Amino acid sequence: MGRKILLDKINVPGIKTYEVYRREGGYSSVEKALKSLSPDEVVEEVKTSGLRGRGGAGFPVGMKWSFIDKKSGNPRHLVCNADESEPGTFKDRYLMEYIPHLLIEGMIVSSYALGANLSYIYIRGEYMWVYKTLERAIAEAKAAGWLGKNILGTGYDLEVHVQIGGGAYICGEETALIESLEGKRGNPRLKPPFPAVKGLWQNPTVVNNVESISAVPWIINNSGADYAAIGKERSTGTKLISASGNIKKPGVYEIELGLSVYEFMNSDEYCGGMETDRPLKALVPGGSSVPILPAHLIYKTANGDDRLMTYESLSDGGFATGSMLGSGGFIVYDDRACIVRNTWNFSRFYHHESCGQCTPCREGTGWLEKVLWRIENGEGREEDIELLWSIQSKIEGNTICPLGDAASWPVAAAIRHFRDEFEYHIRFPEKVKNRNHFVTEPFEKVKHLVVKQEI
Repeated sequence: MGRKILLDKINVPGIKTYEVYRREGGYSSVEKALKSLSPDEVVEEVKTSGLRGRGGAGFPVGMKWSFIDKKSGNPRHLVCNADESEPGTFKDRYLMEYIPHLLIEGMIVSSYALGANLSYIYIRGEYMWVYKTLERAIAEAKAAGWLGKNILGTGYDLEVHVQIGGGAYICGEETALIESLEGKRGNPRLKPPFPAVKGLWQNPTVVNNVESISAVPWIINNSGADYAAIGKERSTGTKLISASGNIKKPGVYEIELGLSVYEFMNSDEYCGGMETDRPLKALVPGGSSVPILPAHLIYKTANGDDRLMTYESLSDGGFATGSMLGSGGFIVYDDRACIVRNTWNFSRFYHHESCGQCTPCREGTGWLEKVLWRIENGEGREEDIELLWSIQSKIEGNTICPLGDAASWPVAAAIRHFRDEFEYHIRFPEKVKNRNHFVTEPFEKVKHLVVKQEI
């Protein structure tokens, strides 16, 4: 059994209430931080831990905290990104719904470390029941003296508010989130200046993900060194994985980073293997925005090493043969899956969610959706594969925020690893007009037809 840090108490009856959470040791990290540690010492512990941002970017949390501007004298803010709009990712919702006080405790300690007296949790609009859960938890914490004026008699003041977003994917990008929090349209800002210098209301601001902030209490209660001892190399600690798709046991799992992909996929402790005897075809390991991996690159890297659940191992080989850990949205496909349809579905999402500010993304995501739709619906042309490749290459790296990259990477990886499926769709339009074309006749049984066409 892997060590549990975030989900250790998740199944304790009544853990979402303050009384039970406190009885189980909750808020002890607040006592320790405010009474025994300076804000800088808290930052150093988080730096030592090697904790990396769990929202997808994987940037070291302690280092991000150290960038906040303390010289200007302006108020500072911590903003928790609870927007969680990445398709295939649902682990932050699980934390907030079932153990909300863990996030509140993390917010208090993290805000103290940053010198923030006014902090926010920005939650996606579709999570209304979770919003109500957080509001109750904040009220309980405030009634018990953990929020408000002069917390624990230390002179430290903090207010935490929950703000509901409009359910826009773009507001998962930190500057778009800040714009939305200020009451404006959620368009990303040009950087620099970075939020650590000019963020919310032009004040120094740090934006961290729910999972990242929720890991802070354990680090303070134990030590940064203890956290760094878990995991593998620069992938320290534990990670929540949202597992879905054609597996026996979909759900949210906490793993020690360094676990092999094979064990995560097939052990009874985690996914339990494929849901049927159908063979594994593909994997999206980190949410819809990361490159898809074909079967032969899932358990082993291109060099033949075991593929591990770490930032480094999943990206081994770059995008040519690797992917990303991302947000931990682990989506498994068996041989009945149509990669073209899956890619079109992702592209449809990114087109819909583009804020429209950058021309390459605004126009390019629309063209990706249109071209993929006609290939999937038996109207594809021979030149469409190269057209898709050209469009995605003109989006990547040419936008203010990473949404453009998120839209282009899945398309590029699908063509790179499953080009023959695209060719099959174009050459046999009558076959793919049947929506269940690979359910009744998996591609492995018909791929020889593509080869014959090429001879």
